[in-house]
Amino acid sequence: KLFFTDYGNAAKVERCDMDGMNRTWIVDSKIEQPTALALDLINKYVYWLDIYLESVEVVDYQGRRRQTITKGRQIRHLCGLAVFENYLYTVNSDNLSILRINRYNGTDVQALARLDNAKEIRVYHKRPQAAARSHACEADPHGMPGGCSHICLLSSSYKARTCRCRTGFILGSDGRSCK
Repeated sequence: KLFFTDYGNAAKVERCDMDGMNRTWIVDSKIEQPTALALDLINKYVYWLDIYLESVEVVDYQGRRRQTITKGRQIRHLCGLAVFENYLYTVNSDNLSILRINRYNGTDVQALARLDNAKEIRVYHKRPQAAARSHACEADPHGMPGGCSHICLLSSSYKARTCRCRTGFILGSDGRSCK
């Protein structure tokens, strides 16, 4: 799945399949300007910053169990969001510090370091990532991802895929080659 925020005409947090299909709004009320998003892949939670409402909130992947983690004027200066273990990490653009926030109750906010310039944050851990299971976009014997001549996008599950073409090409009738 792909998760993203939108604060155009109607602000929302959405998800869709990697090929853009099955687009679903998971948060579409009491939301104004969601600017950063982070996923808890283990527990299947979506966290986001809303700088207009000055809040950090969380829902599960279906948009249920919504909770406010923290609220206040300091949120309007936050950008970027990452989750790791018991904490959320973000950047305060006002004083360029990295903040750590307890993700279960919003307390225990600590400034960890100062940076010269940052707008995004990622957490990398020394423990290797879990091995990915085989999926529909793995290279075929000819080196083509999922048998697609240009682009392979996972669809509704890791077993399904959709082929797409680069700009200027059209998908052939076989659904795999681009012309």
